[in-house]
Amino acid sequence: MTLDPFYLIVDSADWIVRLVPQGVKLVQLRVKDCEPEALRRQIRDAKAVCEAHGATLVLNDYWQMAIDEGCSWLHLGQEDLAEADLPAIRRAGLKLGLSTHDEAELETALAAKPDYVALGPVYPTILKEMKWAPQGLERLGIWKQRIGALPLIGIGGLTPERAEAALAAGADSAAVATDITRNADPEARVREWLAATARWR
Repeated sequence: MTLDPFYLIVDSADWIVRLVPQGVKLVQLRVKDCEPEALRRQIRDAKAVCEAHGATLVLNDYWQMAIDEGCSWLHLGQEDLAEADLPAIRRAGLKLGLSTHDEAELETALAAKPDYVALGPVYPTILKEMKWAPQGLERLGIWKQRIGALPLIGIGGLTPERAEAALAAGADSAAVATDITRNADPEARVREWLAATARWR
C-alpha cells in the first residue's frame, strides 16, 4: 500500500473544505471534545470534500463513529487503541493507523496489525505536550528497516524542508498540523508542502 508523502492533520472540517482543493490527497480529521451530532456533521462534510477531490480521509480517535459513518480510515493513539474494539473495526473494513513513540509502543502497534505506523515527534512540536524527546531522522530509518513494507509516517515539528529530510531518511509520508494551520497563508503553505514532497509521489 502506498500513502501520499504529504499527510495533513487538521482539527475541523472547515480546514478540509479550505485546503483539500489545493491538492491534498491524505488528510486526518482530529477533532477533540466535540458533541456527537456536531462531530457527525464534520465527518460528513469532510467526507464529501475528500470524495469530490479524490483525497483519503482518516478519522482520529472516534472508532465507533468511523464505523457508523462509513469511513475508510481510522487513526488511534495508544490509549485509544487499548479501549477500541479491534475486531469490530476490522469487520467494518476500516484501515488502521497507529501512533507510536517508543519501542514498547511499536511492539503494541505491530501486534494490532495496522495498515501504517506513525513515529513521533521527529522534531520538537507545539501541537501537544509530549513526554518523549524528539526521535530524530536516524530513528525513522531504523524503524523503517524494522517494519519493512508497512508504511511509516513521520510526525512532529516538520516543515517542508524537514519533510524532505524525513522522507529521505525512511518515512513514507510526512505528517503536519501547526506548520500549516498557524501559517499566515495556509493555502500557500500547502502548495509549498506539495512541491517539497512531489518527488516521492
